[in-house]
Amino acid sequence: MSRPPDTPAVPATRAYGEVAVGDVLPDLTIPVTRTLIVATALASRDYQDVHHDPELARERGSQDIFMNILTSNGLVDRYVTGWAGPAGVVQAIRIRLGVPNHPGDTMVLTGTVTGKSDADRHVDIAVKGTNSLGAHVTGTVTVRLPEEATP
Repeated sequence: MSRPPDTPAVPATRAYGEVAVGDVLPDLTIPVTRTLIVATALASRDYQDVHHDPELARERGSQDIFMNILTSNGLVDRYVTGWAGPAGVVQAIRIRLGVPNHPGDTMVLTGTVTGKSDADRHVDIAVKGTNSLGAHVTGTVTVRLPEEATP
């Protein structure tokens, strides 16, 4: 399948001047599947049984297997870089985990621009990922944006 001729191959990068404190990022909905949980735990070399063995996860007090922090961190990064564009540079991700992400649930990532620094064109974004149990991940991401947008 080919893309339409007017569709850019790479998404545009947001320019620093286009962003204002209070801007709201579009939501990103992520279905939390068993495959996502297991595959990303294995890809990050996290072999803890609570991320792939439902019976052992339940023995340890969980209702099922659950997502690891490296996956949550990666999804937060994906969320912000998807908004910023490929020339945006993530400088810091500071997150805290809350309730677990279990298979069959959905996590919705939301974000708001909370600060800007003209000195180095960085933008602070408050990020939250929620599921049916509540807040799975909360934190702040700092991303440096270019002076001008790139097509």
